[in-house]
Amino acid sequence: MRILLVPLDDRPVNVTLPAMVAAVAGARCVAPPAALLGRAREPADPDALTDWVRDEAGAADAVVACLDTLAYGGLIASRTSGHPTADALGRWSVLADLRRERPELPVLAVSTVLRASDSYHGAEEPDYWPRYGRELHALGGALHRRYAGHDGTRLAELRAAVPDEVRRDFLTRRLRNHAANLDAVRLAATGVLSTLLVTSDDTAEWAAGTLEEGWLRHWIDALGADDRVHVHPGADEVGSVLVARAVLGAAGLAPTVRVHCPVPGADRVAPYENVPVSVTAARQVRAAGGTVVTAGDADVHLVLHPPAPGGPGWHSDFRPDPDPAAVGPVAALAARLVRDGRLVAVADTRYANGADPVLLDALTAAADPYDLAAYAGWNTAGNTIGTAVAHALARYAGRTTGRGDEDAHRRLVAHRLLEDGGYQAGVRGRLERRLGGADVARLDGGTLADAESWLADALGEHLAAAPWGRGLRIAPGTVRLPWRRTFEVDFALGPADGGWPVVPR
Repeated sequence: MRILLVPLDDRPVNVTLPAMVAAVAGARCVAPPAALLGRAREPADPDALTDWVRDEAGAADAVVACLDTLAYGGLIASRTSGHPTADALGRWSVLADLRRERPELPVLAVSTVLRASDSYHGAEEPDYWPRYGRELHALGGALHRRYAGHDGTRLAELRAAVPDEVRRDFLTRRLRNHAANLDAVRLAATGVLSTLLVTSDDTAEWAAGTLEEGWLRHWIDALGADDRVHVHPGADEVGSVLVARAVLGAAGLAPTVRVHCPVPGADRVAPYENVPVSVTAARQVRAAGGTVVTAGDADVHLVLHPPAPGGPGWHSDFRPDPDPAAVGPVAALAARLVRDGRLVAVADTRYANGADPVLLDALTAAADPYDLAAYAGWNTAGNTIGTAVAHALARYAGRTTGRGDEDAHRRLVAHRLLEDGGYQAGVRGRLERRLGGADVARLDGGTLADAESWLADALGEHLAAAPWGRGLRIAPGTVRLPWRRTFEVDFALGPADGGWPVVPR
């Protein structure tokens, strides 16, 4: 199976991870050449990408398209670009053309709700964010509260705190992107899109984006498009989720998934999200092509390690709070289900931006992690759950069809353990402390080279010390910080003895 992928941007989670998920099921994921994709604040050329889709679609068995990339040039460009609404939406005509020319071709798409980060970090935002970001985030929340009939007295204060031209720019950007999301719903309702995910990146219970989700849900319901359109928190996992859905659809599979949370916390709202983690899990399963069951056996069992109270997350000086009572039942249930021969995915959402090392120790002591159908523990709960679900359902599809790739599965498990547990939950903090006063979001050439050299050694040491790392090595020359920042890392795993091929890049 050949899946054509138009990713959110060029980061590994958006290009390499969907390809790894596809490989688990014995499928192939084809992304545009790197030169066509945007990088950080440099957007892709949307017109060149639409031409690429037209040229490549004839040989595709499914298309997975990030609509923000086709409209604006990428996820960050959707927040920063000045593309008029008509120009942005006009580029989606390539998908309508595909539907006319190949009516049988599955076209799966994602469109994101514009985020309003509760921070003054401006690397991925409009230029005014370092000065007014938190006020604009709060403004969206205050507007949402007033719309819902709650106290709106803070509106006047927030409006006075932000210059008129900044507030107007922020709100008109939201209006443009909301109009685009409404049109994406129309495309799904009229059959141009087989499936549409509308996801919210970095949101909150009270936020402009959460209010817009409600408006979108109204139209989804009014148009009877609930079977085609799915709304939930997430962003960087969506390529993998839609790849898994495409694989299942091609095989005519509709797996059942039972979600387990053996400790208190399923009702907690994770950081950067707007619904309880149990709701996120159910929506991610549905988005990936599965059906949630609440009792009995299932094709896949998803075990949640729920968010810690208070929503802590990894950063340079973070110290996790070990809680055996929160970890033991999760590891024990996962291990028991594995021993019973079940396909088991573990979604580690205890901390934002990295794994719970106590859970990883308990899991690896109780079971061989390669016997899991999936593990993930990175960034937001939506990212983690979506990745675990996508991997597990691809594993199910590969086993059911007989086309699965065992080595691809092992590579993906190892990759997540090293990235989520090794880098995000340990090595990243050491690296940032080592960098001292450097701007870890914008590393210059010399600092970047030194950081990547040190990082290659540190990750190699972690891999060598891990019980699941036997027989593995990091392919020489593959460790890099792709956006010149410490937030994410890229590397390729290869065999120490020549047993596995290096992960395709």
